Amino acid sequence: MRRRDAIRCGSAFFLACLALLFVRPASAQGAPTLGAGPDARPELAAGRITDKIRLDGRLEEQAWGKADSITTLTQTEPTEGGETTGRTVVKVLADKDQIIIGIVAHDPDPTGIVAFATRRDASLRDEDNVRIVLDPFLDGRSGVVFSVNPNGARYDALVSPGGERENSDWDAVWDATAVRTGRGWSAEIWIPIRSLTFRSDLRRWGFNVERRIQRLQETSRWASPERDYSFTQTSRAGLLTALPAFSVGVGLSVRPFVAGEGGKPAPGAGIDTDQRVGLDLTQRLGANLEATLTVNTDFGETETDARQTDLSRFPLFFPEKRAFFLQGSDIFDFGLGLGRDVIPFFSRRIGLLEGREIQLDGGTKLTGRVGNTNIGGLVVRTGDEEGLTPANTMGVVRVKQNLLAESSAGFIATAGDPQGRDGSWLAGTDVTYQTSRLLGDKNFLVGVWGLLTDRDGLDGDKSAFGLRVDYPNELWDASVTFKHVGSGFDPSLGFVSRRGTNRLDLGVNFSPRPGWDLVRQMFFEFRGSLVTRVDGSLESWQVFTAPINWRLESGDRVEFNVIPQGEGLAEPFEISDGVVIPQGRYDFLRYRLEASSASKRRLSGMISWRFGDFFTGTLHEIEISSSWTPVPLFTFELSNETNVGRLPEGNFTKNLLQGRIRMNFSSDLELSSFIQFDNDSDVLGTNTRLRWTFRPVGELFVVYNHAVRDTSDRGLAFESNKLIVKTSYEFRF
Repeated sequence: MRRRDAIRCGSAFFLACLALLFVRPASAQGAPTLGAGPDARPELAAGRITDKIRLDGRLEEQAWGKADSITTLTQTEPTEGGETTGRTVVKVLADKDQIIIGIVAHDPDPTGIVAFATRRDASLRDEDNVRIVLDPFLDGRSGVVFSVNPNGARYDALVSPGGERENSDWDAVWDATAVRTGRGWSAEIWIPIRSLTFRSDLRRWGFNVERRIQRLQETSRWASPERDYSFTQTSRAGLLTALPAFSVGVGLSVRPFVAGEGGKPAPGAGIDTDQRVGLDLTQRLGANLEATLTVNTDFGETETDARQTDLSRFPLFFPEKRAFFLQGSDIFDFGLGLGRDVIPFFSRRIGLLEGREIQLDGGTKLTGRVGNTNIGGLVVRTGDEEGLTPANTMGVVRVKQNLLAESSAGFIATAGDPQGRDGSWLAGTDVTYQTSRLLGDKNFLVGVWGLLTDRDGLDGDKSAFGLRVDYPNELWDASVTFKHVGSGFDPSLGFVSRRGTNRLDLGVNFSPRPGWDLVRQMFFEFRGSLVTRVDGSLESWQVFTAPINWRLESGDRVEFNVIPQGEGLAEPFEISDGVVIPQGRYDFLRYRLEASSASKRRLSGMISWRFGDFFTGTLHEIEISSSWTPVPLFTFELSNETNVGRLPEGNFTKNLLQGRIRMNFSSDLELSSFIQFDNDSDVLGTNTRLRWTFRPVGELFVVYNHAVRDTSDRGLAFESNKLIVKTSYEFRF
């Protein structure tokens, strides 16, 4: 271990802990409006759990009969403020250890219920479902989402700060059961309190409910059923009151795992085997903070990345999927409007290098909230990988203070380098003003941010900064964003798509509802971007327009786009093997036609065709995707992307074929196989994965990866394979 790196990372983590000593208690400054008046929030009182509740989805126990109820939701789609087609009843029971949410979803036509998924983490947005959002800190900025469909398939996600996005890769320990009835369906959701962090002094949380009736394309909501607000804007949620004094007990969770793997890493190689025993320890520091220690960490169960076709000069982005880094990941979100252009802390930089996995020997993480302050700290140690990188220690600290009702200010710092390069650090600050009450009831955001980085041997402008002004509302959605990224801004633990550039983005969307029998909503879109190098020369520009983008009453959609764009190549660009586009300025006009069918059908799909000029020639991009669920047990997904370029410098064709077969035995048992082939690598790869959640706190994974290469002379030839078996169980004290 390099002493200097260890000191830097240890010091960074110590600063996060030290910040706890100076945090002021929560005050009304950070809380959304709770009292009477036009902004008063609807309330639901939690009932008490007096007897054991059997999780069968039926709400038959005596405690349910005594509990307070939500009995009225209000339409947001298709008629804002309209009455719902089916009555929805929601009740909540709680004791010191758990929260149980009961749902009764009446439907005048139960045979028309749309529900295909049975697996965990399926996207349920295009099926009948009920979604719950909880804001356990009552700060109007954060939250967690739980959703269930009539088959009992369950989905969970972390709400990003401000509620603009949700991270569905996050998983908590919880359970749900649903049952069909002659009057619709009902469900029970069980959430152990240990699965959440929360303010222990609160007896009321932010709470909201949303229901989807897919065949009618109908959405209804309890609190703030206005279209301008997203469901995950917890500043607009109602209140769950009369909560008990929750207890996390000792607060210690111990999750040991045992993993074994074996396979051939290359043609002609012998069988490599490996066995590993590891441990994750989580200690609650009160109800609102969580400290995690991981030892000899293994990510063998993580689903493989989906391949992407690359027709650009810039690095591709792949999202984080590893559980250790996803837990509490919302704390590390930074800045407004950065998108995927600049990410100051990108956890995939840890343990993954040049397409190879680097062993994570151990790590510790602290995440949570104290009063109005959000705190995150992470320190990890990766092992030595011969010929690639020495053992390294890396860390990050994030502190963000809630301001006013929905705003915030904070800083971030990282230290260490995955390749062992010395002197690596990053520091930055961000301030975001956010309100959902501009002119009384509109969303408005302004954010500024700045970052500095350095590393031995790093030259040039090592700064990045930006500004975003955003008006994200239903009828009009407008924004302007500026980003400067210095030529030397290359953070070791971050992601940067383009260095040495200034970027200006402007977007204006007008989304009227014409009231026609066929068309529910129109989207007239204008998005313009201009990227210049710091010397003022052009790097790229694009104007995306949508004269036609119609969502039909059936849920189907049609779109036509006109996309003028340009590229300034400072050096020749090899877009495909042997096809090199010369240096110079290129302006061209492209178009797109796209149509998609509503996923309420057992067979649904999408087709997209981009065509027109491209650099010195033409390019046709055709994407086709489909999903077929003949019965709830089976789901078949297929997609194909074909890019056909015809240029004076040479012709090329890029194909990417992906397919997935799922056997959905239940929300706790799934077998899936993901198949991919692209003609750049000529590798056909399969990732077959069995996931069995035999207890809410226990899981078994069996994963088999197999790859063959398409050779011109020998057909399909073996490339590699690997079998992984991993089981874990969490003991809670």
